[in-house]
Amino acid sequence: MTILGAHMSIAGGYHKAIIAGRERDCDCVQIFTKNNNQWRAKPILDDDALCFRESVVENEIRATLSHTSYLINIGSPDPELRQKSIDALVVELERATQLAVPYVVLHPGSYTKSTEAMGLRRIIGGINKAYQRTPKTGSNILLETTAGQGTNLGWRFEQLQKIIAGVKEPERIGVCVDTCHIFAAGYALATAEEYQKTISEFDEIVGLDFIKAFHLNDSKMPFGSRKDRHDNIGDGEMGIEPFRHLVNDSRFREIPMYLETPKEDHPETSEPGDVYNLRVLRELIEK
Repeated sequence: MTILGAHMSIAGGYHKAIIAGRERDCDCVQIFTKNNNQWRAKPILDDDALCFRESVVENEIRATLSHTSYLINIGSPDPELRQKSIDALVVELERATQLAVPYVVLHPGSYTKSTEAMGLRRIIGGINKAYQRTPKTGSNILLETTAGQGTNLGWRFEQLQKIIAGVKEPERIGVCVDTCHIFAAGYALATAEEYQKTISEFDEIVGLDFIKAFHLNDSKMPFGSRKDRHDNIGDGEMGIEPFRHLVNDSRFREIPMYLETPKEDHPETSEPGDVYNLRVLRELIEK
């Protein structure tokens, strides 16, 4: 059965995200383990971590995922920012490990004033350094496919492949495919033929075995725009068909799929955003 869920807030306690996810009928839950727009983070108390882990079991949540801070850029040519980003990535991995969250989603990084090749080398080196400082038994990194805004890397499958090939512990790296991002990056998904072509291209270049999670988002911006603007499922430029193909693809039946769509009530149905989007997705699943 397709595993569907959403990103939930940890306000009031980490376990509150799990409870909120269950109230919205989520099978899986993504969280930030700290404020995503700050470098600093209060330590996670052992009792809070235990409460979170127990809540996952009690609420029958099938998978959990964390997302790194948006401030992290291990591809930066600025030595101070890059070191700060590597240190922050280590903390993100440690916090996820404490919560027994298996994967941490990372935007690969931006090369800013340097070059794509130099940015990719810095990203590879940054991941390897982070892994040297964290146990192999802990949480691992998922590279998120990006829309390709500015100098962001990870918007071409070839870039992801190069990063993965350079990681010294390849068993500790995977990919989180964001539907809005690959659409904005220029990978077609609308017709069955386009969808199969894009998935086959990913398989040939990166390998489907590396896909460990999906972010399900429609796009406010047109195809190939290289701009990252999320929309409700079926309401944006992508339309409903790409999601029908994805939720019925047997190859991804056991891969968790997390919404990052608008949280506010849907303008037409007045349902909470997550409730609306989960319902739309589940109605697409062929019985």
